[in-house]
Amino acid sequence: MSEKDSAGGIDRILASVLQRRLRSITEEMALTLLHTTRSPILSEGRDFATGVYWANGDMLEQTEYTALLGFALQPSLKACIEYFGDDIRPGDVIFHNDVYQQGNQINDLGVFKPVFFEGKLAAWAACKAHQADLGGGAPGGYNPDATEIWHEGMRVPPLKMWEGGKLRRDVWDFMFANSRLDIVAEDVKACAGSCTVGERRLLEVLSRYGRGVFDRHVVFIMDGAERIMRGEIASMPDGEYEGESFLANDGVQEGVRHPVKCKVTIRGEEIAFDYTGSAGPTPGYANAPLHAATSGLMIAVLMNVDPQIPHNAGILRPLQMIFPENSMLNAEFPHATSYGNHLTHQIWDAAVKALAQAIPHRVTAGWNKCYWGNSSGFDERNGRRYVDFFLFAMKGGSGATEGLDGMNHIGTVMTGGAMTAQDPEMHEVQTPHRLRHFEYEADSGGPGRWRGGLGVRSEWKILARDAKVILFGQQTEPGEEPFGLLGGKPAGLNTAKLTFPDGRERHIKGHEVFPAADGVLIEMTASGGGGYGDPRLRPAETVREEVRDEIISIESARRDYGVALNPETLEIDEAKTAQLRKGT
Repeated sequence: MSEKDSAGGIDRILASVLQRRLRSITEEMALTLLHTTRSPILSEGRDFATGVYWANGDMLEQTEYTALLGFALQPSLKACIEYFGDDIRPGDVIFHNDVYQQGNQINDLGVFKPVFFEGKLAAWAACKAHQADLGGGAPGGYNPDATEIWHEGMRVPPLKMWEGGKLRRDVWDFMFANSRLDIVAEDVKACAGSCTVGERRLLEVLSRYGRGVFDRHVVFIMDGAERIMRGEIASMPDGEYEGESFLANDGVQEGVRHPVKCKVTIRGEEIAFDYTGSAGPTPGYANAPLHAATSGLMIAVLMNVDPQIPHNAGILRPLQMIFPENSMLNAEFPHATSYGNHLTHQIWDAAVKALAQAIPHRVTAGWNKCYWGNSSGFDERNGRRYVDFFLFAMKGGSGATEGLDGMNHIGTVMTGGAMTAQDPEMHEVQTPHRLRHFEYEADSGGPGRWRGGLGVRSEWKILARDAKVILFGQQTEPGEEPFGLLGGKPAGLNTAKLTFPDGRERHIKGHEVFPAADGVLIEMTASGGGGYGDPRLRPAETVREEVRDEIISIESARRDYGVALNPETLEIDEAKTAQLRKGT
């Protein structure tokens, strides 16, 4: 017998089933997209999110392969709904990426399909995916030389690509004439196909239960998610807590630290994150549109509440997110913004440092801030141009938390740790690169009672013709290391080096474009995550085993963990270890 709320006509069991059914629809959409896209950034890197939305654009459920994109879909969809108003029909497919109309990044193209049931708009199926190239001054969507939005790529305000089920061929040809790669059009078709799968499944649900039952239970599900979020916040101690981070290189200025400040205010069942006092806009591309910033902050929120909480619009209601206007975290037109997604690292750092004062047993220490890039050129094996990101090389370690070491080679907070690296063999098949070295880097995790996850060291050669390499990232300056918590120590820094065929070497610490990169050898090290707790409390036997496994060095065991080992046998010197751990 179903448990019903007679006043609201709610079947609680049906509500639970429906919530999971909506989730499964987004997962099927994601798998469809994963297996039909062709660019490595999507088919291997999974840099996309899928979701289903109510008629008004409120999020019902989503699957975030890249965490940042999940909470960037709802604002984009609402911008499209506002733009078209009543001019939305069955068979329409709407594209959108405009960062100054609630988008988050030019190359993160949103695709939205309305779902009509019995002649009325009932829901939406949507996805957002990083396209390999949408024009602009540099292949791949990241242009370190950009100083205004027009340098970055094709800006797409709400645009009907299919209208009433009919492809607007002239608009399609116009759009993809502005991309360097034919493969992008194929990937966008896959995005539209993913939305069609979502439309079919939503119609099955609506046909089975009816529009009235669907709408009532959707309201109940969102209200329930709100109650869970309020309960999570209520479990945190009231107060005001402050944290701070900084950006050390904006692509134009080196040695200038742009502060990112966050004040967290917890009052009962509500929480506010106020970034007032953060830096003003930068002259380069290191500026975040508002909804890149809010989406990045949501990662910090969700990492510190019940992981089973449904991802729908209800969880946003108890939250207040303040990003000052005309700042680095809420840039105004026409500032360049393509690097804005990556400011998630600073947004997250500042928020978590503040939350650590309130809920130290939930938070993690600092994660690796990715230093990555892409290469482009002509692949002579197949006669095609390509763009590929260095996904395998940018994945450092996560921060440790109470009771658990950080995860190795996991990715960044921006991706929620979910972005997968290309398989080495697939990397060489898809891209004219030859991978020479790829392994965990010893001592890359921050020491702690619970150790930070390990980063990796990678080395590969560019085999393309007319090759270009773009490197962009952070965590290369002292002070940027992933932070430790409660006595845990920070991890190290990222490094990048290019060696040219004539033997010249170039150590990179910021954002640069290298247009003549044929035959270049690239070496990159991604740092690990920060440690949690006093490293001298880590079991000495665990330290010994990690020295044996070359996870940490014998020098680090002594210096950081206070464990003295025989260099020949790796046996523990109990007396000396006791002295070291007492600080004598």
